[in-house]
Amino acid sequence: MTQLRTAFAGTPEFARAILAPLCASEFRPQLVLTQPDRPKGRGRALQASPVKTVALNQHIPVWQPQSLRKPEAIAPLKDLDLDVLIVAAYGLILPEAVLTLPRLGCVNVHASLLPRWRGAAPIERAIMAGDDHTGVCIMQMDEGLDTGPIMLQQRLAITPDDTAHSLERGLADVGAQLLLQALRNLPAEPQQQASAGACYAPKLTAADRRIDWRRSATEIALQVRALSDRMPVRCEVSGAAMQILRATVATQQGQPSAQLPGTISKCTKAGIAVQCGRDELLITQLKLNRGKGLSMSAADALNGYGELLHIGAAIDAETSA
Repeated sequence: MTQLRTAFAGTPEFARAILAPLCASEFRPQLVLTQPDRPKGRGRALQASPVKTVALNQHIPVWQPQSLRKPEAIAPLKDLDLDVLIVAAYGLILPEAVLTLPRLGCVNVHASLLPRWRGAAPIERAIMAGDDHTGVCIMQMDEGLDTGPIMLQQRLAITPDDTAHSLERGLADVGAQLLLQALRNLPAEPQQQASAGACYAPKLTAADRRIDWRRSATEIALQVRALSDRMPVRCEVSGAAMQILRATVATQQGQPSAQLPGTISKCTKAGIAVQCGRDELLITQLKLNRGKGLSMSAADALNGYGELLHIGAAIDAETSA
Protein backbone atom coordinates (compact mmCIF):
# COMPACT_ATOMS: atom_id res chain seq x y z
CA MET A 1 0.00 0.00 0.00
CA THR A 2 1.31 3.44 -0.89
CA GLN A 3 0.27 6.88 0.35
CA LEU A 4 0.43 5.83 3.99
CA ARG A 5 0.67 8.53 6.61
CA THR A 6 3.58 7.40 8.76
CA ALA A 7 5.65 8.47 11.74
CA PHE A 8 8.93 6.95 12.92
CA ALA A 9 10.25 6.24 16.42
CA GLY A 10 13.89 5.30 16.98
CA THR A 11 17.09 6.48 18.60
CA PRO A 12 20.49 4.79 17.96
CA GLU A 13 22.57 4.07 14.86
CA PHE A 14 20.55 0.97 13.95
CA ALA A 15 17.40 3.10 13.80
CA ARG A 16 19.20 5.80 11.81
CA ALA A 17 20.08 3.24 9.14
CA ILE A 18 16.39 2.28 8.94
CA LEU A 19 15.15 5.87 8.81
CA ALA A 20 17.45 7.15 6.07
CA PRO A 21 16.09 4.96 3.22
CA LEU A 22 12.57 5.35 4.61
CA CYS A 23 12.85 9.11 4.08
CA ALA A 24 13.72 8.52 0.42
CA SER A 25 10.73 6.22 -0.11
CA GLU A 26 7.02 6.76 -0.63
CA PHE A 27 6.60 6.24 3.14
CA ARG A 28 8.49 9.36 4.27
CA PRO A 29 7.52 10.03 7.91
CA GLN A 30 5.46 13.04 8.87
CA LEU A 31 7.05 13.10 12.35
CA VAL A 32 10.08 11.49 14.01
CA LEU A 33 10.14 10.52 17.67
CA THR A 34 13.47 9.96 19.39
CA GLN A 35 14.76 10.00 22.93
CA PRO A 36 15.83 13.33 24.49
CA ASP A 37 19.37 14.56 23.85
CA ARG A 38 21.87 13.00 26.27
CA PRO A 39 25.14 14.35 27.72
CA LYS A 40 28.17 12.65 26.20
CA GLY A 41 31.93 12.97 26.10
CA ARG A 42 34.30 14.54 28.59
CA GLY A 43 32.50 17.87 28.43
CA ARG A 44 29.11 16.19 28.97
CA ALA A 45 27.55 18.38 26.31
CA LEU A 46 24.08 17.39 25.13
CA GLN A 47 24.22 15.32 21.95
CA ALA A 48 21.41 14.54 19.54
CA SER A 49 20.65 10.93 18.70
CA PRO A 50 21.61 9.61 15.25
CA VAL A 51 17.90 9.51 14.37
CA LYS A 52 17.39 13.15 15.31
CA THR A 53 20.34 14.16 13.12
CA VAL A 54 18.80 12.46 10.07
CA ALA A 55 15.36 13.95 10.76
CA LEU A 56 16.70 17.48 11.06
CA ASN A 57 18.73 17.08 7.86
CA GLN A 58 15.55 15.89 6.15
CA HIS A 59 13.52 18.79 7.61
CA ILE A 60 11.15 16.40 9.38
CA PRO A 61 9.65 17.59 12.68
CA VAL A 62 11.15 15.91 15.75
CA TRP A 63 9.36 15.07 19.01
CA GLN A 64 11.42 14.02 22.07
CA PRO A 65 9.18 13.16 25.02
CA GLN A 66 10.67 11.70 28.18
CA SER A 67 7.80 9.18 28.25
CA LEU A 68 4.69 8.38 26.25
CA ARG A 69 2.54 7.68 29.30
CA LYS A 70 0.92 11.12 29.53
CA PRO A 71 -1.78 12.30 27.09
CA GLU A 72 0.14 15.46 26.20
CA ALA A 73 3.13 13.34 25.15
CA ILE A 74 1.17 11.65 22.38
CA ALA A 75 -0.81 14.71 21.23
CA PRO A 76 1.48 15.31 18.20
CA LEU A 77 0.83 11.73 17.05
CA LYS A 78 -2.94 12.13 17.41
CA ASP A 79 -2.87 15.25 15.28
CA LEU A 80 -1.38 13.34 12.33
CA ASP A 81 -4.20 10.83 11.76
CA LEU A 82 -1.56 8.14 11.25
CA ASP A 83 -1.90 4.96 9.23
CA VAL A 84 1.18 3.35 10.80
CA LEU A 85 3.88 4.13 13.36
CA ILE A 86 7.24 2.55 12.46
CA VAL A 87 9.49 1.67 15.41
CA ALA A 88 13.16 0.65 15.44
CA ALA A 89 15.17 0.56 18.68
CA TYR A 90 13.27 3.50 20.15
CA GLY A 91 14.05 2.70 23.78
CA LEU A 92 10.74 3.85 25.29
CA ILE A 93 7.72 1.68 26.11
CA LEU A 94 4.74 2.26 23.85
CA PRO A 95 1.53 2.22 25.94
CA GLU A 96 -1.75 0.88 24.61
CA ALA A 97 -2.87 4.40 23.73
CA VAL A 98 -0.02 4.60 21.21
CA LEU A 99 -0.22 1.02 19.96
CA THR A 100 -3.87 1.46 19.02
CA LEU A 101 -3.56 4.99 17.66
CA PRO A 102 -2.50 4.36 14.02
CA ARG A 103 -5.15 2.86 11.72
CA LEU A 104 -2.88 -0.07 10.80
CA GLY A 105 -1.07 -0.27 14.12
CA CYS A 106 2.62 -0.05 15.00
CA VAL A 107 5.29 -1.91 13.00
CA ASN A 108 8.62 -2.78 14.62
CA VAL A 109 11.97 -3.59 12.99
CA HIS A 110 13.65 -6.03 15.40
CA ALA A 111 17.23 -7.29 15.01
CA SER A 112 16.74 -11.00 15.69
CA LEU A 113 14.73 -13.98 14.48
CA LEU A 114 11.92 -13.87 16.99
CA PRO A 115 11.09 -15.41 19.38
CA ARG A 116 14.85 -15.70 19.98
CA TRP A 117 16.40 -12.65 21.63
CA ARG A 118 13.38 -10.56 22.49
CA GLY A 119 14.42 -7.38 24.25
CA ALA A 120 16.93 -4.55 24.26
CA ALA A 121 20.27 -6.06 23.17
CA PRO A 122 19.61 -8.82 20.61
CA ILE A 123 22.75 -8.22 18.55
CA GLU A 124 25.26 -8.38 21.40
CA ARG A 125 23.48 -11.28 23.10
CA ALA A 126 23.48 -13.33 19.89
CA ILE A 127 27.25 -12.91 19.53
CA MET A 128 27.89 -13.62 23.22
CA ALA A 129 25.86 -16.83 22.96
CA GLY A 130 27.93 -18.04 20.01
CA ASP A 131 24.96 -18.10 17.60
CA ASP A 132 25.97 -18.78 14.00
CA HIS A 133 23.05 -16.82 12.57
CA THR A 134 20.49 -14.18 13.47
CA GLY A 135 18.19 -12.04 11.36
CA VAL A 136 15.57 -9.31 11.17
CA CYS A 137 11.85 -9.48 11.86
CA ILE A 138 9.21 -6.97 10.82
CA MET A 139 6.65 -7.33 13.57
CA GLN A 140 3.18 -6.00 14.33
CA MET A 141 3.55 -4.65 17.84
CA ASP A 142 1.39 -5.64 20.80
CA GLU A 143 1.66 -4.89 24.52
CA GLY A 144 4.20 -7.67 25.15
CA LEU A 145 7.97 -7.42 24.87
CA ASP A 146 8.61 -8.25 21.20
CA THR A 147 5.78 -10.81 21.25
CA GLY A 148 3.70 -9.53 18.34
CA PRO A 149 2.97 -11.44 15.12
CA ILE A 150 5.58 -11.51 12.35
CA MET A 151 4.98 -9.83 9.00
CA LEU A 152 8.32 -10.65 7.33
CA GLN A 153 11.68 -12.03 8.42
CA GLN A 154 15.09 -12.72 6.91
CA ARG A 155 18.04 -14.71 8.23
CA LEU A 156 21.61 -13.41 8.31
CA ALA A 157 24.79 -15.35 9.11
CA ILE A 158 27.05 -14.27 11.97
CA THR A 159 30.63 -14.60 10.76
CA PRO A 160 33.57 -15.35 13.09
CA ASP A 161 34.83 -11.80 12.50
CA ASP A 162 31.55 -10.02 13.22
CA THR A 163 31.42 -7.53 16.05
CA ALA A 164 28.21 -5.88 17.21
CA HIS A 165 28.95 -2.91 14.94
CA SER A 166 29.50 -4.90 11.76
CA LEU A 167 26.54 -7.18 12.45
CA GLU A 168 24.33 -4.19 13.19
CA ARG A 169 25.19 -2.63 9.82
CA GLY A 170 24.24 -5.81 7.99
CA LEU A 171 21.02 -6.22 9.94
CA ALA A 172 20.03 -2.59 9.41
CA ASP A 173 20.57 -2.87 5.65
CA VAL A 174 18.39 -5.97 5.52
CA GLY A 175 15.83 -4.45 7.88
CA ALA A 176 15.44 -1.27 5.85
CA GLN A 177 14.61 -3.19 2.68
CA LEU A 178 12.38 -5.66 4.50
CA LEU A 179 10.46 -2.80 6.12
CA LEU A 180 9.68 -1.19 2.76
CA GLN A 181 8.47 -4.54 1.46
CA ALA A 182 6.23 -5.01 4.50
CA LEU A 183 4.76 -1.51 4.18
CA ARG A 184 3.96 -2.12 0.50
CA ASN A 185 2.16 -5.32 1.51
CA LEU A 186 -0.15 -3.59 4.00
CA PRO A 187 -2.73 -4.52 5.07
CA ALA A 188 -1.38 -8.02 5.69
CA GLU A 189 -2.06 -11.07 7.85
CA PRO A 190 1.02 -11.53 10.09
CA GLN A 191 1.90 -14.93 11.53
CA GLN A 192 1.88 -15.52 15.27
CA GLN A 193 5.30 -16.16 16.80
CA ALA A 194 6.24 -19.70 17.72
CA SER A 195 6.18 -20.41 21.45
CA ALA A 196 9.26 -22.65 21.36
CA GLY A 197 12.74 -21.14 21.48
CA ALA A 198 11.80 -17.86 23.14
CA CYS A 199 14.62 -16.16 25.03
CA TYR A 200 15.41 -12.63 26.13
CA ALA A 201 18.20 -10.18 25.45
CA PRO A 202 18.31 -7.91 28.51
CA LYS A 203 19.83 -4.47 28.36
CA LEU A 204 23.61 -4.42 28.68
CA THR A 205 24.96 -3.25 32.04
CA ALA A 206 28.35 -2.66 33.63
CA ALA A 207 28.23 -6.24 34.92
CA ASP A 208 28.49 -7.52 31.34
CA ARG A 209 31.90 -5.85 31.04
CA ARG A 210 33.46 -7.89 33.84
CA ILE A 211 35.39 -11.04 32.96
CA ASP A 212 35.07 -14.24 34.94
CA TRP A 213 38.33 -15.99 34.05
CA ARG A 214 36.92 -19.28 35.32
CA ARG A 215 34.85 -19.46 32.16
CA SER A 216 36.24 -20.97 28.98
CA ALA A 217 38.40 -18.93 26.63
CA THR A 218 35.76 -19.43 23.93
CA GLU A 219 33.06 -17.82 26.09
CA ILE A 220 35.30 -14.91 27.04
CA ALA A 221 36.39 -14.33 23.44
CA LEU A 222 32.73 -14.09 22.43
CA GLN A 223 32.12 -11.61 25.26
CA VAL A 224 35.06 -9.49 24.07
CA ARG A 225 33.84 -9.56 20.45
CA ALA A 226 30.25 -8.69 21.32
CA LEU A 227 31.14 -5.69 23.48
CA SER A 228 34.29 -4.30 21.83
CA ASP A 229 32.57 -1.55 19.84
CA ARG A 230 30.37 0.07 22.48
CA MET A 231 31.43 -0.95 25.98
CA PRO A 232 34.61 -3.07 25.93
CA VAL A 233 35.22 -5.58 28.68
CA ARG A 234 37.48 -4.21 31.38
CA CYS A 235 39.74 -5.58 34.05
CA GLU A 236 42.81 -4.68 36.08
CA VAL A 237 46.40 -5.82 35.71
CA SER A 238 49.26 -4.78 38.00
CA GLY A 239 47.17 -1.85 39.27
CA ALA A 240 46.32 -0.54 35.78
CA ALA A 241 42.85 -0.51 34.23
CA MET A 242 42.70 -2.41 30.96
CA GLN A 243 40.11 -2.78 28.21
CA ILE A 244 40.33 -5.82 25.94
CA LEU A 245 39.33 -4.92 22.39
CA ARG A 246 40.30 -7.99 20.37
CA ALA A 247 41.09 -11.54 21.46
CA THR A 248 41.13 -15.08 20.15
CA VAL A 249 41.24 -18.56 21.67
CA ALA A 250 44.55 -20.36 22.09
CA THR A 251 43.90 -24.08 22.59
CA GLN A 252 46.25 -25.65 25.08
CA GLN A 253 48.20 -28.73 24.18
CA GLY A 254 48.80 -31.61 26.59
CA GLN A 255 47.90 -31.43 30.27
CA PRO A 256 45.76 -28.59 31.69
CA SER A 257 47.74 -25.66 33.07
CA ALA A 258 48.41 -25.47 36.79
CA GLN A 259 48.14 -21.68 36.66
CA LEU A 260 45.14 -19.97 38.16
CA PRO A 261 42.54 -18.52 35.78
CA GLY A 262 43.33 -14.88 35.08
CA THR A 263 47.13 -15.39 35.06
CA ILE A 264 49.23 -14.22 32.12
CA SER A 265 50.94 -17.34 30.81
CA LYS A 266 52.74 -16.13 27.68
CA CYS A 267 53.82 -12.79 26.18
CA THR A 268 54.71 -12.75 22.48
CA LYS A 269 54.29 -10.45 19.50
CA ALA A 270 51.26 -12.52 18.54
CA GLY A 271 49.47 -11.65 21.76
CA ILE A 272 49.20 -11.87 25.53
CA ALA A 273 47.91 -15.28 26.62
CA VAL A 274 45.79 -15.46 29.77
CA GLN A 275 44.82 -18.71 31.47
CA CYS A 276 41.06 -19.32 31.54
CA GLY A 277 38.95 -22.05 33.07
CA ARG A 278 39.52 -23.91 29.83
CA ASP A 279 42.17 -22.97 27.25
CA GLU A 280 43.83 -19.56 27.02
CA LEU A 281 42.59 -16.19 25.80
CA LEU A 282 45.07 -14.53 23.44
CA ILE A 283 44.69 -10.75 23.75
CA THR A 284 45.70 -9.00 20.53
CA GLN A 285 44.34 -5.44 20.96
CA LEU A 286 43.85 -3.50 24.17
CA LYS A 287 43.77 -0.16 25.98
CA LEU A 288 45.47 0.80 29.24
CA ASN A 289 44.82 3.85 31.38
CA ARG A 290 48.42 4.85 30.83
CA GLY A 291 49.93 7.39 28.47
CA LYS A 292 47.27 8.68 26.07
CA GLY A 293 45.03 5.70 26.71
CA LEU A 294 44.94 4.75 23.02
CA SER A 295 44.14 1.41 21.48
CA MET A 296 47.31 -0.59 20.84
CA SER A 297 48.42 -3.99 19.68
CA ALA A 298 49.66 -6.53 22.18
CA ALA A 299 53.18 -6.12 20.79
CA ASP A 300 53.10 -2.35 21.37
CA ALA A 301 51.66 -2.82 24.84
CA LEU A 302 54.45 -5.23 25.77
CA ASN A 303 57.06 -2.83 24.43
CA GLY A 304 55.69 0.13 26.35
CA TYR A 305 54.27 -1.45 29.48
CA GLY A 306 56.16 -4.69 30.00
CA GLU A 307 56.36 -3.99 33.72
CA LEU A 308 52.57 -4.38 33.88
CA LEU A 309 52.06 -7.14 31.34
CA HIS A 310 54.39 -10.00 32.18
CA ILE A 311 54.22 -13.74 32.70
CA GLY A 312 52.70 -14.50 36.06
CA ALA A 313 50.81 -11.20 36.38
CA ALA A 314 47.27 -11.68 37.67
CA ILE A 315 44.37 -10.00 35.90
CA ASP A 316 41.43 -9.27 38.16
CA ALA A 317 43.04 -11.46 40.82
CA GLU A 318 40.30 -10.65 43.30
CA THR A 319 37.59 -12.16 41.07
CA SER A 320 39.39 -15.06 39.43
CA ALA A 321 40.07 -17.27 42.44
